[in-house]
Amino acid sequence: MHAPQHLKQRLNQPKVLLAPGVYDAFSAVIAEQAGFEALYLSGASIAYTLLGRSDIGLTTATEVARTLAHITDRVRVPVIVDADTGFGNALNTQRTVRDLERAGAAMIQLEDQTFPKRCGHLDGKNVVAVAEMEGKLRAALDARQSSDTLILARTDAVAVEGFEAALERAERYLACGVDALFIEAVRTPEQMDIACQRFAHRVPMLANMVEGGKTPVQSADVLGQRGYKMVIFPGGTARAVAHTLQGYYASLHQHQTTLPWQTQMLDFDGLNAVIGTPELLAKGAQYE
Repeated sequence: MHAPQHLKQRLNQPKVLLAPGVYDAFSAVIAEQAGFEALYLSGASIAYTLLGRSDIGLTTATEVARTLAHITDRVRVPVIVDADTGFGNALNTQRTVRDLERAGAAMIQLEDQTFPKRCGHLDGKNVVAVAEMEGKLRAALDARQSSDTLILARTDAVAVEGFEAALERAERYLACGVDALFIEAVRTPEQMDIACQRFAHRVPMLANMVEGGKTPVQSADVLGQRGYKMVIFPGGTARAVAHTLQGYYASLHQHQTTLPWQTQMLDFDGLNAVIGTPELLAKGAQYE
């Protein structure tokens, strides 16, 4: 079964789907090995790791598609990909959808921020008119080659227009025919419950957990009980890696050797085992 078909069927199951954030093929391989059923390619984490920059709309559609292609070439589990605003207007969005679908996306997330966007948990966001976003979503739905490639509509209106306006936007986006909804940066568990009571019985809902962000962090099990079908921890991976690298580099700088850190890292053979070097060399030997 292709990954998009797998995700579509998985979302029909009652258990909530937990998708960790990944930012390249290396992080995706390790997440798949940990047993996750789906992955979330975070636009913010691509900016953090590829550019060393903030999530303020500096990444391009080409960079996202290239990163996704490397990931889907390496792992079999479905990948939900953050396509930001579609990187432009409705026609730009159509090209983005086509590129990401060819690169293996199982679900493509599109948001209603103005372009360039910024992280959903940063202040100072703006959103486009509802009608403009409706047009972009219809364009996205028309652009996909297969209905197995799911379109996820995200609204950032909570911070700009208020919670009720965000619910109304979600209602309008759902009417366009999208496959899932994502109301970003809800402030309280009560708002989560209201959103799920309105939409969860009609369409899969996604909850975004950002450590230190606007939304209270809860477990996937709790969020599933509230009605969410998908839960992502998109930037936690990059934050964990950053913390580890700070410790590693500080130790190396202080001690001028990795010896004090070796109990906290893989050795040469250990890393090669993770990335499948022995299997790859064996496969290459078949063609000699």
